Amino acid sequence: MSILAALAKAYDRIKDAPLFGYSAEKIGFVISLSDDGAVVSVTDLRSEDRKKSHRLMQVPQPSKKSVNISPNFLWGNTSYTLGITARDDKKSKRLADEHAAFVRHHLEALNHADDVGLVALRRFLEHWTPTQFADLHWPDEVRDQNVVFALESERRNNVYLHDRLAAKSLWEKLNSPEEAAKAVCLINGDEATIARLHPSIKGVWGAQSSGASIVAFNQESFESYGHEQGDNAPVSEAAVFRYTTALNAFLAKGSRNRIQIGDASTVFWADASDAATAEMAEDAFAAMFEEVNEEVETRKVGDILERIRKGQPLKEAAPELSRGVRFHVLGLAPNAARLSIRFWFDNDFGVLAENYQQFVADMQIEPPPREPNPPLWRYLIETAVLGKRENVHPNLAGEWMRSILTGAAYPQPLLATVLMRIRADGEVNALRVAILKALVIRNFKNEREASVSLDLENKNKGYLLGRLFAAYEYAQARALGDKINATIKDKFYGAASAQPRKVFAILEKNSANHLSKVGRTSIGSLRFLQDAIGGIMEQMSPGDEPFPASLSAQEQSLFGLGYYHQRNEFFKPKTNQPAD
Repeated sequence: MSILAALAKAYDRIKDAPLFGYSAEKIGFVISLSDDGAVVSVTDLRSEDRKKSHRLMQVPQPSKKSVNISPNFLWGNTSYTLGITARDDKKSKRLADEHAAFVRHHLEALNHADDVGLVALRRFLEHWTPTQFADLHWPDEVRDQNVVFALESERRNNVYLHDRLAAKSLWEKLNSPEEAAKAVCLINGDEATIARLHPSIKGVWGAQSSGASIVAFNQESFESYGHEQGDNAPVSEAAVFRYTTALNAFLAKGSRNRIQIGDASTVFWADASDAATAEMAEDAFAAMFEEVNEEVETRKVGDILERIRKGQPLKEAAPELSRGVRFHVLGLAPNAARLSIRFWFDNDFGVLAENYQQFVADMQIEPPPREPNPPLWRYLIETAVLGKRENVHPNLAGEWMRSILTGAAYPQPLLATVLMRIRADGEVNALRVAILKALVIRNFKNEREASVSLDLENKNKGYLLGRLFAAYEYAQARALGDKINATIKDKFYGAASAQPRKVFAILEKNSANHLSKVGRTSIGSLRFLQDAIGGIMEQMSPGDEPFPASLSAQEQSLFGLGYYHQRNEFFKPKTNQPAD
């Protein structure tokens, strides 16, 4: 199923979804009118807390604005509705043109209206001038807010002009012009009125606050066969309304159907036979990839996720999720006035669970990270300069998420990025080593040599050199104690893992001095270290150069894995080495 078709179908499950032609918008104030169009009052609809949250209200769908002047019907920003603004350009010609367009549009639309509410608005617009704003002593907070209108007799009952039956009938007529082109809709296959412009998608992190488009044809280079704008990819007005309404609902602030993956605002939803099963699948997905306190989540979802992580088949872990649950994941990233599709997953939830299980298995490492089951963003931070989320490479995050969802190979730049970060800051931690291990398993198909814990039988040159490097570092620590300004890891790790021949001769010489110093205080420790170093050296292929000129990217990854395993083996609280 295509992205737009899946979103259009998801519209049916959106709670309190607006009807066709309407959308949920943030409204700040309501202007109350008498029957003759005189202003009675202005009422603040925002919450009374410090944040002053706006009220979401179902209003006629806004016109799509870029640089064009285009008024909404029966509501809008005060620059349109009242001709006032707090912006620096309040005396500009555009402000006057915006208000004039709103007045002209409504006087034409309401010319023959006989509904008392619509007549009141028409009379208000016929007599209103922006200079009256100061005379009415309205609060300055009204400026640049979205406002709606109401009859004073109905305002207390929360009935506004756009709610009146006559207003709805008129909007339906205005929203379906007879001369609009018709064609077969690419989403539902019906012949219907085609949308010339698709409403903006709002809530994507980093995109324009006014919204951006998924589908847009605003230059000749995007058009073909003489078609203009939406005619190049005909989608009916109704289908466009459904997919944009669903997507904006998923992206809304506080939505339970969105997470952030790098720069990709990621929405997800399930298509199941009943709402409870769909919500369970969505809760499980959110817990897979986001930092979720599973104790706060329902016990059932936490138990399901734990079973999945342990590799239990979904039909056993959650039989209700293994039958007929279709799952969708969409990653959207900002790209000027448009949105880029970072990734799109459309498959059974069972396939997603299997791919997630493989990801968990790939990332398993001993000893594990301090935090159990780290979310994906925590791994991504290990690839970023200074460990800041804003420094995560956008394409890397999106490509990695796609790999996890589909079970494909991990992005190759991930390997180079992690190796570069280790060389830059010398940090070899569980998260970074887990990434290197996962890359060796999936990209190089080398599961045998990328073990979860210390593998004393692994004879890979990179793995052995990593273990040997850890042994030299431990010898230094035993000889010099904890008060060392810079260990051999701080000075030589990057060079040792990439070009061992240049470094290991120096390390071997320094290690002899360290062992000599250890022997002066503890013969047992000396013999332990000699056995450890000698045991690693004995595993090198006989007659082969123990220190090659260079290591491949795969061998560098195994170097990090061997170093991590051996170093943590040395520093275990209970070690088999003799006490001093």
